[in-house]
Amino acid sequence: MSSTIYALLLSLSVNITNPLPTPRENVPVTIAIPASKEEINSVSIPGYQSIPYQLDDLDLDGRPDELVLLMDLKGSESKKLTINLSSRNETKEFTPGTYAHIKLNDKSGKHPKINAISYPGSADNRQMYSSIYGHGAVLEGLYSAIRVYMDNRQSVDLYAKNTPRLELAETNFYTTKEQLGLGYGRDILWAGTSVALGSFRGWENGKPTTIDSVSTRTQRILTTGPVRSIIEIIDEGWVSDGVKTDMTQRYTVYAGSRDYEVDICLSPSTSGRTYCTGIQKLITDNRGFINADGLAGSWGSNIPDKNLPELSDTLGLGIHVGTPYLAKTIEDDVNYLTIVRPDQKGHIKYAFTSAALRDKTSPRSAEEWFDYLKEWQRLRQNPVKVTVTKRKH
Repeated sequence: MSSTIYALLLSLSVNITNPLPTPRENVPVTIAIPASKEEINSVSIPGYQSIPYQLDDLDLDGRPDELVLLMDLKGSESKKLTINLSSRNETKEFTPGTYAHIKLNDKSGKHPKINAISYPGSADNRQMYSSIYGHGAVLEGLYSAIRVYMDNRQSVDLYAKNTPRLELAETNFYTTKEQLGLGYGRDILWAGTSVALGSFRGWENGKPTTIDSVSTRTQRILTTGPVRSIIEIIDEGWVSDGVKTDMTQRYTVYAGSRDYEVDICLSPSTSGRTYCTGIQKLITDNRGFINADGLAGSWGSNIPDKNLPELSDTLGLGIHVGTPYLAKTIEDDVNYLTIVRPDQKGHIKYAFTSAALRDKTSPRSAEEWFDYLKEWQRLRQNPVKVTVTKRKH
């Protein structure tokens, strides 16, 4: 009679500290996993058996390279965790808090899910846009969802919920009248020619530019799970203002969060060159602001579906870009723009967030929304501190 022995491969000591007196909930803690000769399949955290976690393979080599978990912290609290990583094949079920998909737009109406899709740079924008059900990769948190268009705009569109839950597998951004009656959310943003909600653009001659000249365009689901989901938009051979680079846009949402984290990677690094992002001014009754320190907010109404003019939504948009990525802030007729530049490693990082009157848990007015954004900026400027050391065993 034989028994299987599961090796404890790594044991990590993790210190997590909230530097502010403000309590925080569902704080994402990401931990790089050191290389191991054996495959890591399970995690145990003594004293925190019920804490949600997720193992992710972000470099797609078949082995997990990052652990992400969610923590609640009191004001100025520090927690010390022991994290044991082993080869045991153990599945723990956590309540799903995020979701991502790409679906094909097929004639039979099956709309099969796929992990990735690529097009040559010569592909027609309209054909690419129409070939995907929902027109691009979809990324969903409990409070909202976004989609990134599969064309040269790569605009970020917004879907708001009435109730915090996952529902994009059912509505696919195309909520029916019957589903609206049942309390589902819907697409609430009309992007037009604006930067919409945190869309990334080139910056030439004082104007935002779309991603027109590329050799290959790709969208893929990097990971989807209970704690976080990530989609990637890859533009190989992008020529912007005469300079050629490969660009990866990574959008991440965490369970329990209104925020979407964005990481743009330009390779080779184009350090010193400028690009732009931002948020749009809402079409009706827009109120908004943009600060020199990288925070912008807008509040107003629009009609996202011109075929349903009776359905108007009131919403708020917000974006924050911090140092070292922020170059300056400006506004034009339709946008509050943040001009950004990559760091020495070619990265540009920022975050965007949103509110909507249909979401009963969100701020209810422009004043409440702008106060929310200022507190959001304060929290972003004072992130939870995480230190990791390898334990001997």
